[in-house]
Amino acid sequence: MKKLLIMITILLMAANVKAQEVLILGDNHAMLKLDQGRKYLLLPVQEKEENAAIAVMDGRNEMVKRLNVRLAVDKVDYFVPVELKDAKLFEITFHGDRRTKGAIKDFACWKEMKYSDSFDTTNREHFRPLYHHTPVYGWMNDPNGMFYKDGTWHLYYQWNPYGSMWENMTWGHSTSRDLIHWESQPTAIEADWLGAIFSGSCVTNGNDVVAFYTSAGQSQVQSMAVSKDNGRTFKKYEGNPVITSDKPDFRDPNVFWYESTKRWIMILAVGQEMQIYSSADLKAWQYESSFGQEYGNHGGVWECPDLFPLKLQHSEKWVLICNINPGGPFGGSATQYFVGQFDGHKFTCESMPKVTKWLDYGKDHYATVSFYNAPENRRVVLAWMSNWQYANQVPTLQFRSANSIPRDLGLFQYGEETYLSAVPSKEMLAARGAKLKKPAEACEIVVDVKGAADITLSNAKGEKVVMRYDAHQHTFTMDRTQSGNVSFSEHFACTTEAPTYGTIKQLRLFIDRCSIEAFDAEGKMVMTNLVFPSEPYNIIKVKGGKATIYEIK
Repeated sequence: MKKLLIMITILLMAANVKAQEVLILGDNHAMLKLDQGRKYLLLPVQEKEENAAIAVMDGRNEMVKRLNVRLAVDKVDYFVPVELKDAKLFEITFHGDRRTKGAIKDFACWKEMKYSDSFDTTNREHFRPLYHHTPVYGWMNDPNGMFYKDGTWHLYYQWNPYGSMWENMTWGHSTSRDLIHWESQPTAIEADWLGAIFSGSCVTNGNDVVAFYTSAGQSQVQSMAVSKDNGRTFKKYEGNPVITSDKPDFRDPNVFWYESTKRWIMILAVGQEMQIYSSADLKAWQYESSFGQEYGNHGGVWECPDLFPLKLQHSEKWVLICNINPGGPFGGSATQYFVGQFDGHKFTCESMPKVTKWLDYGKDHYATVSFYNAPENRRVVLAWMSNWQYANQVPTLQFRSANSIPRDLGLFQYGEETYLSAVPSKEMLAARGAKLKKPAEACEIVVDVKGAADITLSNAKGEKVVMRYDAHQHTFTMDRTQSGNVSFSEHFACTTEAPTYGTIKQLRLFIDRCSIEAFDAEGKMVMTNLVFPSEPYNIIKVKGGKATIYEIK
């Protein structure tokens, strides 16, 4: 009843755009005069259509914003809001062939777009996770600028507020007190004439929060913005850009303080290498060194770096995170890493150049970066839980993509190599609720393993995910070929395999509507895969172990 009343209220508050406000100027060109007395214009989106370019004009006919929106031609998939503020006029250019699209005056968008003083974000998605972070609507990819301050975790993210496919990159913003329950905040940083707002990082400098991000326009350059209100709003630095390059792929600045040299360090992804810069004041940056030639996997562009120290027994080693797309172990995007030393100027990898180490052996774990200033010296990371091979095609509409559960990183030795461990952050243990008799759409399953083990999650539709631990080969596999809807991409149905680096005694499986994250309890093996069952998996069969199921509060 409450939801019905909300929807009735929204309908009463909405008003369709009048025909005389739309000016048809040609086969692919139109203008829309706006009612400045309303807060939003709700634009109808049809995902199969090409983007229409929208120039937003103010009362002086000066352009204040550019948008690319897949405006509906013959049907509406969903609506997105544009906050009007001082906007007075939209100039709209359509792309595509008039012979196949029809006459612009007959497009569905003119009949369906409407004014409103509110926008309904009530969840309408069967696959929206219950305890993973998601945007309330629109597209999301890389986590950005994550930091912890005054008891609050801040997560920024690559966001398209004007559709559920990649476009219009801005920094969305969410906050949490426990790393599990997230509250959506207003947009943090929007595009300007230097370009769209690509990935980056935040640091705290006294009372200020300083954001670094890539301005992606004609070229990719690095920019800075400062917040005086704990990361709620940012003012862009008047001296932007702070670093430029002639390289086409030059992005994703990650900044931290290096105490030994009393300087700020920035690591940047540049093509298929990482470049390191230093600064005394966060404004003037000096090139220090590069890393990457011949090291690790080079199947695609290197992106979203991170560089940090971790303890291993009584020593300290540095880890360089390097996300890559494509080139992942099972196709598409993935996170590789290198272990070595950093002296404030140069990172030196301790492994042989051809050694490749993956942080997660699933298909859906990318753009991994850590929170700045996490408490208790923890190194807490989040990842984008999708894959560029099919991220735009997964079967959701109101939103696309979630983040992984938070994970704490550590180091362990196996043979002659040092590897990263990843365990669910302690906040996930605090979220455990009552024991359940059978799996639910959102739950944690703990499997105590005795030797080899087979674990099958299934439902009454015959959809299933099969996981297998081979104690002899020291491997763990997950088969999602019969997991549910796999038809939206030829790259989706697959079996992923991970080395276990020794014996597994306990597995922790986190299920949340459209994802399964499998952890060796010691953190030596991690695998993240999306699944899209038509109904939840409520049957579990375990051979070679015993399962205990917990609800997630």
